[in-house]
Amino acid sequence: MLRLLMIADDFTGALDTGVQLAAHGIPTQVVVGQADLSACSSTVLVVDTETRHLPAAKAAKAVEELTRSAVENGVGCIYKKTDSALRGNIGAELAALLKASGARNLPFLPAFPQIGRTTEKGVHYIKGVPVNESPFGIDPFEPVRCAEVTKLIHLQTDVPAQSLQPGETAADKTGILVYDAATAADLEAAGQQLFQNGTPPVLAGCAGFAAFLPELLGLSDGSMVETPQLDPRLLVLCGSVNPITLRQMDTAEKAGFTRLRLTPRQKLEPGYWASADGKAALAEIEQMLAANPHCIIETNDAGDNQLTADYAAARGIDLDGLRVGISGSVGQMFGALFGSEHLGTLLLTGGDTLLQCMNSVGARELEPVCELESGIVLARFTYQGRTRYVITKSGGFGQEDLLVELADRIAKH
Repeated sequence: MLRLLMIADDFTGALDTGVQLAAHGIPTQVVVGQADLSACSSTVLVVDTETRHLPAAKAAKAVEELTRSAVENGVGCIYKKTDSALRGNIGAELAALLKASGARNLPFLPAFPQIGRTTEKGVHYIKGVPVNESPFGIDPFEPVRCAEVTKLIHLQTDVPAQSLQPGETAADKTGILVYDAATAADLEAAGQQLFQNGTPPVLAGCAGFAAFLPELLGLSDGSMVETPQLDPRLLVLCGSVNPITLRQMDTAEKAGFTRLRLTPRQKLEPGYWASADGKAALAEIEQMLAANPHCIIETNDAGDNQLTADYAAARGIDLDGLRVGISGSVGQMFGALFGSEHLGTLLLTGGDTLLQCMNSVGARELEPVCELESGIVLARFTYQGRTRYVITKSGGFGQEDLLVELADRIAKH
């Protein structure tokens, strides 16, 4: 029976939230696009609507339709998963959920204190820095312009939104209610208050608050899923431009990872990987994988991305075309390499990259298994009779030595 529907706007976010339930052994399914709620056999269903980059009106419509379907099918609780750095169509999607559900109010807990993302006096911080002044404020595809959460919401909707301090009750309030949380204990206390009179029909937040849902919904028996044995070979496919991920790759390269940067042509020329040059490049990548246990293939130019920007400008490719083109090319490369005997455990960073890689092998569904660290998810999928494990993460997650630590842990395990 479907007890909880989670609605995410990108693939990595769907996984880092769904795994909060799956890691407790709760049957959890993560799918992309449309979902038949009446036929779902999982306890928890996470739907990635792929609305992060859509116009606000289209994003709102997708959330509204899914919410109405959930209400019609008697789903007890709907959780709108938001980005922990507040990227995407936050206001439009929260308003759509509230309106379509018919609920009196929508408690919104955007903080993820477990990784240093807090909400204090209504302002959202990334490790103590207002989010609009952090690297997320200069994201080339989806910059966050405002750190005051209610103001950010009101950029896209006129639905009332107000901030609540720890301990303040939501019982007599309407609209979108933004909860402060500087610590995980603040999130837990807010959850206990919200659930004291039964399960709220709608909630919103990121993986931070979702970590408490197994207990609050009475779905956990206290057990945790163990990490399975993984292939010690590790291939990192990076489509993220986040400075945090760039530092992680620099650190890994210094520790001995082999690093390959794709050229502008490889990233943006349609059909490149099926061409003679593309096939020759794939053969060289195969040789690299065979000779090196730890490899990185990334989409960033050395220094900055000016070479790719110039290449795109010369061909009339705009910013959105750049994003879609690069992730699509990485997906085609991944599909060509997928059958390689030298391909071990995969780590994919960036939601667009993950989606296109899964599309290339026809996988529209992933099963989250457990967290390797906060926000670093181990998932699996089955393709042509073979189960493959993949580690996923958002570009902004993890410490600088993350890739080195994961490689060491996988090898020892």
